[in-house]
Amino acid sequence: MKVLKFGGTSVANAQNIEKVKNIVANTLKEQKTTVVVSAFGGVTDMLVKASLLASAQDESYKSVLEDIEDRHLKVIQELIDINNQSKVVSAIKRELNVLETLLEGAFLIGETTSKLLDKIVGYGELLSSFIINEYFIKEGIDSVHKDSRTLIKTDNQFGRAAVDFKTTNELCENYFGTVTYQVVVLPGFVASSTKGESTTLGRGGSDYTAAIIAAAVDAELLEIWTDVSGMFTANPKLVKQAFAIPHISYEEAMELSHFGAKVLYPPTIQPVLSKGISIHIKNTFAPDEEGTLIKKNTNGKTRAVRGISHIENISLISLEGSGMVGIPGISKRFFEVLSEAKVSVVFITQASSEHSICIGVSSEDAENAKDALERAFEYEMTLKKINPVIVEDDLAIIALVGDNMKSHQGLSGRMFSSLGKNNVNIRAIAQGASERNISAVINKNDVKKALNTLHEQFFEDKIKQLNLFVMGVGNVGEKFLQQIEQQQKFLKKQLKLNLRVVALSNSKKMAFEENGLSLKNWKSLLEEGEKTGVDAFFKKVKEMNLRNSIFVDNTASETIANTYKNYLNDSISVVTCNKIAASSPYKDYVELKELSRRYNAPFLFETNVGAGLPIIDTLKNLIASGDKVTKIQAVLSGSLNFVFNNFDENTPFHEVVKQAQDEGYTEPDPKIDLSGIDVMRKILILARESGHEIDIEQIENDAFLPEASLNTGNVDDFYRSLEKNKSHFDDIYKKAADKGCRLKYVAQFENGKAKVGLQHIPQDHPFYNLEGKDNIVLFFTKRYNEQPLLIKGAGAGADVTASGIFADIIRIGNF
Repeated sequence: MKVLKFGGTSVANAQNIEKVKNIVANTLKEQKTTVVVSAFGGVTDMLVKASLLASAQDESYKSVLEDIEDRHLKVIQELIDINNQSKVVSAIKRELNVLETLLEGAFLIGETTSKLLDKIVGYGELLSSFIINEYFIKEGIDSVHKDSRTLIKTDNQFGRAAVDFKTTNELCENYFGTVTYQVVVLPGFVASSTKGESTTLGRGGSDYTAAIIAAAVDAELLEIWTDVSGMFTANPKLVKQAFAIPHISYEEAMELSHFGAKVLYPPTIQPVLSKGISIHIKNTFAPDEEGTLIKKNTNGKTRAVRGISHIENISLISLEGSGMVGIPGISKRFFEVLSEAKVSVVFITQASSEHSICIGVSSEDAENAKDALERAFEYEMTLKKINPVIVEDDLAIIALVGDNMKSHQGLSGRMFSSLGKNNVNIRAIAQGASERNISAVINKNDVKKALNTLHEQFFEDKIKQLNLFVMGVGNVGEKFLQQIEQQQKFLKKQLKLNLRVVALSNSKKMAFEENGLSLKNWKSLLEEGEKTGVDAFFKKVKEMNLRNSIFVDNTASETIANTYKNYLNDSISVVTCNKIAASSPYKDYVELKELSRRYNAPFLFETNVGAGLPIIDTLKNLIASGDKVTKIQAVLSGSLNFVFNNFDENTPFHEVVKQAQDEGYTEPDPKIDLSGIDVMRKILILARESGHEIDIEQIENDAFLPEASLNTGNVDDFYRSLEKNKSHFDDIYKKAADKGCRLKYVAQFENGKAKVGLQHIPQDHPFYNLEGKDNIVLFFTKRYNEQPLLIKGAGAGADVTASGIFADIIRIGNF
């Protein structure tokens, strides 16, 4: 015989119950079947609500009761033909009349006892099982309804009664040994005491009912039918990549269900465990899917970690003090007090020094636990030997579960390292002696990020998801998004990186999508977004709290650059082409570097110098390998190189500058490039990355722009000034041409001093043939003392700058 249990969602309405009938009919082709059903979805909550309202002498309990009646009558109307409805409706109304009497009693006395509540809340299963059996009979199934209260006997612990297995097993053996029907339909959750009083098996007890029956009759298999296709590697509502576990051991299933996997009620496994009866978790709405088979052992090679689960609404209770050290019986008193206060402990950790005991309890039990402990240890607290009880709220427990974890080294390290990299603070840690689970207490707001981080670490074939928050979608930003869209599939397949742009912002609007914005229509999504703001954007990023988050700044905004420390403080990596932060006052630059190290959040700005050229990365590698830079010579402005390569006696200077801007080689304000400040920032950054303490005020700038051009207030005025001073620029060109030289804007750093300025470059110099928008850097070091290390290539343009940003993101992905 098989035992099939159907949960509340599986029997929530007539359409679902029809699916249940089809599943039962298919099972009947093979063998007899026992069907255990829950109340219609949501009805138990309605019964609890009605009882609470009645006990508060609130007459609105009557409307809740009416809703319960309407719900059941509607199902009868949809399932049972009109000729057979009257008998079923009459029976249901009789039961509802009794329920109404019970609620009236609670209303009159103004309270609800545990005994009365057990009678009331059990009606959901009694009503649903009766209706479903009548429907089965109408559909031609040889079925009978049996009240579980006549089979399952318990003590008088109302609310969560303990089963008398000896009596229960005898009653089940006698009944199922003689029943001739092909299907027996039973209400879950309900039982009765030896005196015949209604009891319940605890919330979720319909699973338990099915397991008790399965064990009593030595069933071939217990099937739990629910609304998901088995036990998942993590909660699929929180972890989109979670998948069903095909096979799992009893012990693993118990651990996962204890730590919040709601597919299975924790005590369910106990009755079938000793009998070796397997449990199959199946999906009522996808019956052909494999589901999860729970059995004695899973055999063969399996993953070390089988699942990740969590419990929310946890509080940590800590008792500590010097008076606890070496004193026998402290732990015994501690846990006896909690037991007497009926506080269930879900997590325990104790310092080896015996100086403290820390436990996790449900948040609703925290105040009760605190009061009980402070009363019990009042004397020691008065003597200052034990400190007052400390309660920490708003926490959750996450747990890795797997039978084979004890055979694999380094799992704890991988777990805590990955959480640490994503700024998930761990408050307490526990590991069972069986090494079947590793548990950690974290802030409840970090649960989703922690689960996704761990799932990626242990289940996703090493595909790392990077969540990008992109500020700035102008020339560089747009090219950057194009490159991501183009390379997404390649990165996922070849580099095991899944890049998702989860946020975009321009100067007016911002758009967020946790599952990733579509890069095919990002412009329209952004246009439809909400009003943006630097603080509002950061607040939203923080609220989303996603793993592997990267803030990408494609702007030249000082305001945005000033927010980097906020992101780094929250372990959010920063990638930027904005030079302002790395060239800010030295103390601010050092602070950003320290925050990056402290919170394990990379701060990368390769594109600050040479756009996509690997200049900063090469410099870092030189320094890291022990080399020392003695001198740097460079042409670092692709825009200035483009300008002076195209400027001649036939082309006015202002036209060349405008061409450079139109082609995306300059900043939005070209004065930044032509004033030399941009090059000053670049050589400053290289000097700092070489290990030197230097600020921009220490850099000598031999400017070539007239004072009038430098003092303009906007871009239009700047261009008018360039045109007005045409003769000035023509004269600069003529002086170089007369010497057979070319004009290059050169940056140099040597002996702790830096300078920038326009120079006449002779034909035999490496800079002479630097064409177009190219940059060139010469690193003279202890190792490269005769021939410098030379890096040359395109140093400006939206495409190459975007590719440099892209490369920094890949570096973080491989971090």
